Amino acid sequence: MSLPTPPTVVSPPRDHRLKPLQGKQAGTVVVHELYRSLQGEGIQAGLPCVFVRLTACHLRCSYCDTPHAFHRGEAVGLDVLVERTLGLARPGDLIEVTGGEPLLQDEAFPLMARLADSGHEVLLETSGACDIGPVDPRVRVILDLKTPGSGEASANRWENLARLKPTDEVKVVVCDREDFDWAMEKLREHRLLERCPVLLAPAFGRVSAAELADWILESGLPIRLQVQLHKQLWGPDARGV
Repeated sequence: MSLPTPPTVVSPPRDHRLKPLQGKQAGTVVVHELYRSLQGEGIQAGLPCVFVRLTACHLRCSYCDTPHAFHRGEAVGLDVLVERTLGLARPGDLIEVTGGEPLLQDEAFPLMARLADSGHEVLLETSGACDIGPVDPRVRVILDLKTPGSGEASANRWENLARLKPTDEVKVVVCDREDFDWAMEKLREHRLLERCPVLLAPAFGRVSAAELADWILESGLPIRLQVQLHKQLWGPDARGV
């Protein structure tokens, strides 16, 4: 299998945010953390999953709950990272590559392909601000759609939506009613519900899940409400669980 081309970043250059990746040797991946837990989000919430969290993000969403991944990380060879990840995974486990923004590192593409070669179902959690075209088609893409309330709506790479597969997911974190109405407009404009499942999640501490549930019911659309299971189980500040 030929290696995919590197991603294109949509946001204006923000070199200071990519400092953790400067000087990284080709063939290595800067990893923030690697652990096994339960999948806390998406349509597979509750299933055992090994998380490969990569370092650095060029965005700064107002509700980000993983700012610890912006800076710290260990450069690991691709072969070593694949071995460590599969060493944690048990038969039937999901494997998710996340961040930060994992597609900022070119090696994320062959990493996901090699993990898929192992027979595990591989998930990619991405901001939607990088090109998903080169992602191995076996990978389930979980694509964020950034709302105005996130402060990063200008970073949305709209052409990614046409690349979504029926097995992929779109996630929208809603900060207020304006965000919800904006999301409804975009779902209709891009006919997203005809492409793949769409999940709306309340921004933690800004909108209640019950309030968002009422809005979804009023919409009459087949949208899933997402709550972060890991925060319900271990609290909002828990890491590596």
